[in-house]
Amino acid sequence: MNKGIPRSGAHLFVKNIGIDTYRENTIFMRYDCDICRSEGFSALTRVIVVNGNKSVVATLNVVTSDIIAHHEAGLSTECMKRLGVKTGDTIHISHLDPIESFKKVRGKMYGNRFTEAALDEIIKDIVAGRYSNVELAAFITACVNSNLDIKEVISLTKAMIGSGLKLDWGKELVLDKHCIGGLPGNRTTPIVVSIIAACGLTIPKTSSRAITSPAGTADTMETMTPVNLSIDQMRKVVEAEGGCIAWGGAVQLSPADDIIISVEKALDIDSEGQMIASVLSKKKSAGSTHVIIDIPVGDTAKVRTQESATQLQEQFHKVGTAIGINVRSIITDGSQPIGAGIGPALEAQDVLKVLRNEQFHSGSLKERSLYVAGALLELSGKCLLNKGIEYAKYTLESGKAYQKFIRICEAQGGFKEPPTASKQFDILAEKSGKVTLIDNRTLARIAKLAGAPKSPSAGIQFLSPLGRKVSKGDLLYTIYAESDGELSYAKKYASSTHPVVTIL
Repeated sequence: MNKGIPRSGAHLFVKNIGIDTYRENTIFMRYDCDICRSEGFSALTRVIVVNGNKSVVATLNVVTSDIIAHHEAGLSTECMKRLGVKTGDTIHISHLDPIESFKKVRGKMYGNRFTEAALDEIIKDIVAGRYSNVELAAFITACVNSNLDIKEVISLTKAMIGSGLKLDWGKELVLDKHCIGGLPGNRTTPIVVSIIAACGLTIPKTSSRAITSPAGTADTMETMTPVNLSIDQMRKVVEAEGGCIAWGGAVQLSPADDIIISVEKALDIDSEGQMIASVLSKKKSAGSTHVIIDIPVGDTAKVRTQESATQLQEQFHKVGTAIGINVRSIITDGSQPIGAGIGPALEAQDVLKVLRNEQFHSGSLKERSLYVAGALLELSGKCLLNKGIEYAKYTLESGKAYQKFIRICEAQGGFKEPPTASKQFDILAEKSGKVTLIDNRTLARIAKLAGAPKSPSAGIQFLSPLGRKVSKGDLLYTIYAESDGELSYAKKYASSTHPVVTIL
């Protein structure tokens, strides 16, 4: 390869400068570079970067130091991966034409409705990488606070389905479930999948990583088995065991959803309309035909009133019908954590205790899992109405569900016991009384400050369910962390904020 100065003024040599910008494609060029001068590029300009038949849209960062030479361009880790380049390769840089679909986003900001064609165009541009994180944030913000009507939600769902691959299992009955979240420790999925698959039904579960919570199902499962499965690997697991629990982002089902989620996570928001589109586009893309949606309701859960839950229930049904999925939503108690563990490994330990039928397991996690599994069994026609919980309970307590779980893990790459954090701190009751209120949001916040989900073993072991009688000095919950710094932040927040547990 010619290592001299590129002959074309629009070409530069790649330099790997080792900067991780997550999903954002970023290019670094010197302020006095010939291309910056001749093309009129300035900081935050959006440019097209081309390597052979691959191209990305990247955001320009202008460099005034000698970290790169005049004839070089530094690329972020994500940008290098998408282009398939290495240091010394030649890339072409050019102006990006205005993104036409973003005009529709601006229109939405001023009260216009999205048409089906507009949303299809927006989603295609998002998947193609034409939207920067700033533009994605604008799109997400334009859709929050119930700003999407039901027709727009249906159109968004269809556009997201059309943006990626769609699986076909060659079966009339493919089951799935989803909890809309907002409730710590609600890790029913591994238990439900194990029960359903042990009953001889098909349930290829794709799950998300945490958005605004201390753990997603994929984060929890990853402490026990690999979840980054390809579609071929996922097919082999499902063909062998009837079910799997894989990270949805690894199989590119509804890829626009994963891009949007990454920005929602940074903004710490979860738009209702986009949430419905996110959930059901993933289910349709995964080939699901029958889906149970768990909607927890509580003062500090994501859904706070029965009225909001009923409205959400209706919207899920309407969108499901529009895209050809049999959706049943169940409204459940969201007043307190479901399991004792809050954080990937701690939640995994809870799951295993229930699956192994251990004496000291989380009764609430078992009860919720049986309720969801029972609803799926009834929806599938596997058992009579009002017999689902009984059927699910037998499958769990007979040990068949645990055997199936281990086989699924082995098929996904092997089973391992979840880790335990080395640092911990106990929070004790400051007075005697009864637990009358639990702040789920503050619990989740403390678990995240402790390092969850990035630190897999970090989080909270919560031991104070509603109604518990405590004496002064009794253990309410334990904070777990992998470093002294994270433990210190979590302890400080726990002591400075209003009480997580109200005792009267």
